Amino acid sequence: MSNSDLLKLTGGCHCQAVRFSAHTNSRVALACNCSICAAVGYLHVIVPKESFELLQGKESLTTYRFNTRTADHTFCSRCGIKAFYRPRSHPNSVSINLRCVESTVVQDQFEIRDFNGKNWEENIESIREKNLS
Repeated sequence: MSNSDLLKLTGGCHCQAVRFSAHTNSRVALACNCSICAAVGYLHVIVPKESFELLQGKESLTTYRFNTRTADHTFCSRCGIKAFYRPRSHPNSVSINLRCVESTVVQDQFEIRDFNGKNWEENIESIREKNLS
């Protein structure tokens, strides 16, 4: 894909305290069935860290870590929404929650693919090999 294929993603949390912007060539979002993603209905769009910009709300972010303590699960301390975070699968990237992107027109441009995160170690290479970031 060329630079003309870049898609701008803007969005944030429910209370609007946290706002972000990013650009991506990807049109794939991953629906993970691990314990945390399934519970919150997270749809992952992996973007390069350098294409992500936190526009506002750094002071409102809280971080949660569990299991391997590798991923930084950031969420708004006011409304509890996890709009983005640094994923274990791509530690030098940012995972944006497609459900927190403002435009449904933009959301409709993504193919939703299932990812078996319940068996993360056995399945992570399939994501990395397809270079979904």
